[in-house]
Amino acid sequence: MNGLDTHLEQDSYILAVETSCDETSVSVVKNGREVLSNLIFSQIETHKAFGGVVPEVASRKHVESITLMLQEAVEQSGISPDKLSAVAVTQGPGLVGALLVGIMAAKSLAFALDKPLIGTHHIAGHIYANRLVQEISYPCIALVVSGGHTELVLMESEGKFRLIGRTRDDAVGEAYDKVARALGFPYPGGPYVDRLAHEAENSADLPRSWLEPDSFDFSFSGLKSAVLNVLNQTKMRGETPDIPAIARGFQESVIEVLVEKAIRAMRMTGASELLLCGGVAANRGLREALAERCDREGITLRIPPFAYCTDNAAMIGAAAFLKLQHGEFAPQTMKAEPGLSLEEWSVGS
Repeated sequence: MNGLDTHLEQDSYILAVETSCDETSVSVVKNGREVLSNLIFSQIETHKAFGGVVPEVASRKHVESITLMLQEAVEQSGISPDKLSAVAVTQGPGLVGALLVGIMAAKSLAFALDKPLIGTHHIAGHIYANRLVQEISYPCIALVVSGGHTELVLMESEGKFRLIGRTRDDAVGEAYDKVARALGFPYPGGPYVDRLAHEAENSADLPRSWLEPDSFDFSFSGLKSAVLNVLNQTKMRGETPDIPAIARGFQESVIEVLVEKAIRAMRMTGASELLLCGGVAANRGLREALAERCDREGITLRIPPFAYCTDNAAMIGAAAFLKLQHGEFAPQTMKAEPGLSLEEWSVGS
């Protein structure tokens, strides 16, 4: 199995599993581009009662649904199990208990079918979700925005990742959820803040965190604290906070920093296109602002459809295809790695 030629002569079919957080997803992807099935079971309603994801609850929910979803994904794809080329699964980053459920299921299936096993990086999946829609040109910059990650990634060639910027504290999705909770919205709060920001007539004056002049890193904890200060000071004066204005001010601050640093990264590296990736890529305000700025700068922008922005197994199948092409497989002893490095996961590393 480990001697697979780097140039696949026949169509390949990867069954992919994603259980890194609170979505259980199984997909069958043809040649890393064509999605034949992509089942997603969301746990949002379960975790809403707790105001956030409870790791132990998430793991149990994955256990309850994974076996049936594996069967249904294969049936919907129209591909018989013996035609599968490999079984891929998210190895990390993510919640260790949740990751283990997917990994054990993928290992069992790969062993039973005598197919190669591919451990896949969750963020590589978000990036290569763009390839499910169109080809990617290199070098390119990926702006990764999700609940746990805010990163700028330079890819000089296919499957090669180099982090040039990352968050130093809260990820942007995490900041959205914390601010939403302070404003009185349920979990997940990002969509509520996004919608309210579009409806607001006024905008609260909130700070932008640029860090050092040449830094591509991000920091959102100060902005979150600034929102809390505005709320507390308003209540101390006996006034009613202008929630829509605060939501708009927060979103404008986040978007300005994300867009400006992404554009600066494009200029510095001479990259040919910019990829927007991750769950927060579904944010309407960010999509519109980035599209407008890229159009003005003459930069090619790639944004996956909403269905491929949040966690899903099709993106894992797209990223795993890189490893399949090069015959880079994982042993049955593969472990979950919550802190898996994107750079070290690069093809050929």
